[in-house]
Amino acid sequence: MAIEEVTTIVQEAVTSEVFGVWFLIGAALVFFMQAGFAMVETGFTRAKNAGNIIMKNLMDFCIGTVVFVALGFSLMMAEDYAFGFIGIPNLKIFTDFAGFIERNASSFVFNLVFCATAATIVSGSMAERTKFISYCIYSAVISLFVYPVEAGWVWNSQGWLAQLGFHDFAGSAAIHSVGGMTALIGAIMVGPRLGKYVKDQKGTVKKVNAIPGHSITLGALGCFILWFGWYGFNGAAAWSGASLASIFLTTTIAPAVATCVTMIYTWVKNGKPDVSMCLNASLAGLVGITAGCDALDAFGSIVVGVVSGILVVVVVEFLDLKLHIDDPVGAVGVHMANGIWGTLAVGLLADPAAPAGLEGLLYTGNPKLLGIQAMGIAAILVWTGVLMTIVFAVIKKTIGLRVSGEEEVKGLDSTEHGLPSAYADFVPAVESLDYGFEDAVAVTGDTPVAEAVPVKKVPSFEEGTPKFTKIEIVCKEARFETLKAALMNIGITGMTVSHVLGCGIQKGKPEFYRGVQVEANLLPKIQIDIVVSKVPVQHVIETAKRVLYTGHIGDGKIFVYDVENVVKIRTGEEGYDALQDVE
Repeated sequence: MAIEEVTTIVQEAVTSEVFGVWFLIGAALVFFMQAGFAMVETGFTRAKNAGNIIMKNLMDFCIGTVVFVALGFSLMMAEDYAFGFIGIPNLKIFTDFAGFIERNASSFVFNLVFCATAATIVSGSMAERTKFISYCIYSAVISLFVYPVEAGWVWNSQGWLAQLGFHDFAGSAAIHSVGGMTALIGAIMVGPRLGKYVKDQKGTVKKVNAIPGHSITLGALGCFILWFGWYGFNGAAAWSGASLASIFLTTTIAPAVATCVTMIYTWVKNGKPDVSMCLNASLAGLVGITAGCDALDAFGSIVVGVVSGILVVVVVEFLDLKLHIDDPVGAVGVHMANGIWGTLAVGLLADPAAPAGLEGLLYTGNPKLLGIQAMGIAAILVWTGVLMTIVFAVIKKTIGLRVSGEEEVKGLDSTEHGLPSAYADFVPAVESLDYGFEDAVAVTGDTPVAEAVPVKKVPSFEEGTPKFTKIEIVCKEARFETLKAALMNIGITGMTVSHVLGCGIQKGKPEFYRGVQVEANLLPKIQIDIVVSKVPVQHVIETAKRVLYTGHIGDGKIFVYDVENVVKIRTGEEGYDALQDVE
């Protein structure tokens, strides 16, 4: 054997080994995307349901793993494949584990994390009002049967769509369209969140309310995690360095362009760029490029991004404002709409010079691939739509899909999981904690005894005692320090300061959240509460007016109240003495 032949064999073996390792690294990146989905869905929903969202994303993967091991993988990738439609289970993972590892281990791991992705998409669209047990049943069914069968059509070499030449490199159709279609059916069947749509007596929706998520920060973190994981999602199956580089390029261009387009579109439409929509747009661009990441060039990726950036906004707002389908995180607009678009984009924009070597209509004038892509996505949507409608209908008729109204108002963290809050430090929990006061000495009598503090004689509170007045000042945050210094200078010795939200007669400035106008935009303010007796009330008012006045709307307001009495807890002093400095 010539040295050149030996060198070639060694190089091919090394390359195969390297890409085998990269394949598993890609699977790990896709698994990490579960964290991204959890953060996006948590951030785009209310804090009282954060723990429930996290639990559902966790169980999507765990339940999915159990059923995928038991049956799902066999239905999807079995060597014995019936009529190009479904795998015949052989249970080799249990009966011939060594052989299974040799032939299928990498494929099993990779397809498992893909399966979990399809299942978890639905969590966001049904968030905040779905029974946890019902969601678990749904998750098991989609991972056991619905996803494995249609994914086998696409990625099993014997599948009927694969035989026709249907191209879905990483899952715009097989994963995202399936998850998006299921999300749409689930959102319809579970119904909108309480308070989302206000109806008149005839049942006609007369107003759509915005329900902002509690943490855009978490949502953004989730989007960055998903984008990072998507390089494994799209790139893991690359067969060469050139192919991998091309996939990374297209996977970067499309979401970046989509986000820029959505920023400009919402800026022009609403007067300001919409943060949550731009986060959705980055995911929409990623979904759109997933099917053709190996088949499109830079121009095709830009076109995919432009369409995805507009499509996600149009679909999210159309579902919400026109069809009144409540999808809190935009799962349908991101995954279903752009999964369909990405699948069709392969038939339109595939460049024969790209690694996949496919012939798109735009480059060759040949409509064959576009026709195959259209038929394939239609078949997958019909399969998913029919089966998931049956699944949700059965659950709804038996154990029920939706929690009660009272449970929804309280939040699913509390009612479904016994979790007071996912953010425990913000929950008043004094009654439930034991601080170890068993040895405390009970105090009797009218005046508390404080061992370390001299107790003064408490004056009686009778007619003729000094008047007490509470002054409440609401002002801009930026003016607080100046106001505080001015009040201290005129003899104010104590104040209570709160960060508040509010609006005046102008109702704040009109703002939009995901295309829906927020009814009254509450602006951040500072509220200062003081009680005076010795310092003249009018002196306090004039000082505050002088410091806070700018002549612009929003300078603030001053409220004046009579106070019946004041009690200093530490000493037991009441009335005038309770307001004075310590001597």
